[in-house]
Amino acid sequence: MTDAAARTARPRTARWAVAPEDVGSPDALALLSDYYTDVANRYYRLHHGRECTPEELAAGLAGSPSDDLAAPTGTFLVGRVAGRPVACAGLRVLDRRTAELTRVFVRPAARGTGGGGALLGAIDDAARSLGAERIVLDTRLDLVEARALYLRHGYREIPAYSSGPYAEVWYGRDVPAAVPAG
Repeated sequence: MTDAAARTARPRTARWAVAPEDVGSPDALALLSDYYTDVANRYYRLHHGRECTPEELAAGLAGSPSDDLAAPTGTFLVGRVAGRPVACAGLRVLDRRTAELTRVFVRPAARGTGGGGALLGAIDDAARSLGAERIVLDTRLDLVEARALYLRHGYREIPAYSSGPYAEVWYGRDVPAAVPAG
């Protein structure tokens, strides 16, 4: 079955649970490894016509630590369906009113089931708990699915706030007010 056919066959109403998790937990580390593998392979296929090697992946992981995605400088969220960890997203504090969204990933088998939206909703709650009024992010132009997700959830292109070899487009938006319970 093709990826598109598999996404079509999946129910779009999967029951997602998203919660903070220690960025060093086994589930978080496995998700981060899958995230890096996915984005690195996409980059290497586009720019080098091949998959990245295990050595290149290890170097990329080592060169981009995620330990700041923990209190008090950030948070790391894990999304689960039927108790299985299938998605993640991180948030790091940049300044008194701004947090940066990073490491957004949904495993391929769970894509198209609402996980991206569930993650971004939980990120809004996490940003408010960190005192952030604005969320920004950078990404690559070839990550078209991620860019479409951000646009669907109110992010808009902004001027560059960071630099780096993989920062090609920048997005931001204000953190929405909390929805009152009841």
